[in-house]
Amino acid sequence: MLTDPQGHVAIDSSGMLMAASGDKVAAAGDTFVVHMDREALNDYPLGLYDVTVEIVTFEQDREIAWTVRGRVEPGHVYGYRLEPIDSGTLATSYYDWSGVPQKFKEAEIFPVIPESALRATLGILARTVAPGKPRPELPA
Repeated sequence: MLTDPQGHVAIDSSGMLMAASGDKVAAAGDTFVVHMDREALNDYPLGLYDVTVEIVTFEQDREIAWTVRGRVEPGHVYGYRLEPIDSGTLATSYYDWSGVPQKFKEAEIFPVIPESALRATLGILARTVAPGKPRPELPA
């Protein structure tokens, strides 16, 4: 699901990802295109636009992370760490905007996606890959 461009669209909770094109990714440096509509956030009237998603970290079944390339390249990274547990896989979502230039931070547009939306995406991911399966108890 996380290596497939269509998978990113399917689990997006922000409403910005409209469609994607490209092949599944398998290594850092791989890319695909996402067709976006920022209007879902009701913050900046950017209309329809495309971004290139570039994989920056890839470890099969362990971690995937990407940045966004396009007319504006703010330098933020989204990713998932995956950890096998007895009853499946524990997915941890992260969003690193430490590399965002100061001018973007001062514009107070980060984080673009609130924590609640990242949590919602995790919920959509869980019900997509394991529909109806209860969430596992986390190790102490």
